[in-house]
Amino acid sequence: VPAYGEFLRRGIMFPGLAASALWRATFGRKSVVNALEALGPALPTGIFANDEVHTQLEKLFSKPGRTNDFRELRTRLTLVATNLDSGDAAPFGRPGWDHVPISKAVQASSALPGLFPPVEIDNHYYVDGALKKTMHAGVAMDDGIDLMFCLNPLVPFNSTRSPELAMDQRVMRRGLPLEKQSIPRLVNGGLPAVMSQTFRAMIHSRLELGMKHYEHAYPDTDIVLLEPDHRDAEMFLANTFSYSQRRELAEHAYQKTRQMLRSRKTTLSAKLARHGVSLNLAILEDSKRHLVSERPTATRVGRAIASLEDVMEDLSHALKMAGRARQANSVPASAGA
Repeated sequence: VPAYGEFLRRGIMFPGLAASALWRATFGRKSVVNALEALGPALPTGIFANDEVHTQLEKLFSKPGRTNDFRELRTRLTLVATNLDSGDAAPFGRPGWDHVPISKAVQASSALPGLFPPVEIDNHYYVDGALKKTMHAGVAMDDGIDLMFCLNPLVPFNSTRSPELAMDQRVMRRGLPLEKQSIPRLVNGGLPAVMSQTFRAMIHSRLELGMKHYEHAYPDTDIVLLEPDHRDAEMFLANTFSYSQRRELAEHAYQKTRQMLRSRKTTLSAKLARHGVSLNLAILEDSKRHLVSERPTATRVGRAIASLEDVMEDLSHALKMAGRARQANSVPASAGA
């Protein structure tokens, strides 16, 4: 859902900022570029609203037998975000940070800058923990753990060596017209493909440096890093924010993970054995095993009803967010009156 509240709050600022920019360009003898810098505060800090992350998780965690309080968990959970003003890591769930609801911590730790607005907690604003560090494994290693599993879902795509998909035939095919489905190079995928590859490369390079540091700083800890194949075009092309692709993506990731574990079973088995852990080879080698059951073929009426339900759900979310935005902006006005 678009961040209507953020758009509205920033839009209210635009007339005053525009007047200031005009004055700087006309009477302040500033260049046009310098004058336009005054419009910066009017730009939204995020495109999509992430309030529903907190709202839905709060409902889920508040059901009987569950909790939204870090302090009531039987196992320690740490969710790391980044303080936007200081750049410091915020380990929600640790002493001093465990008063924050789990749902709110999830919202803050997943607030990707530019995509989602920063999340306000205790008069501070927080964004995705990756802003500070790709993987905050040290938070757990400081407790003296002897075996660490690290999961990194984002890797740069190697388009020159795809074992399953021919790049000159299938890459970047989704969502494109037929005449544009044959793209041999990522640059031909336009800005989305270039930005995705750039973001993934930056994240992964920091991860590699971090892993080298952990190996030297924590020599008594065995680290198992799990990440997708760099040549997996399906993972690169997948829209991780698409709710409709969740089943297909989950099944693909499950099968690829089993394949990866089978290929690494010799080295992994030796490392895991030191901690009394072993791979279940029966599950890994079961060719009939699936994570997601196949859906029955939908009829034309069924597809139409499902599409209508999606539209109604989107409309409901949009109206809800618009109502919250109006309410949030009416409070200061009434207070001033």
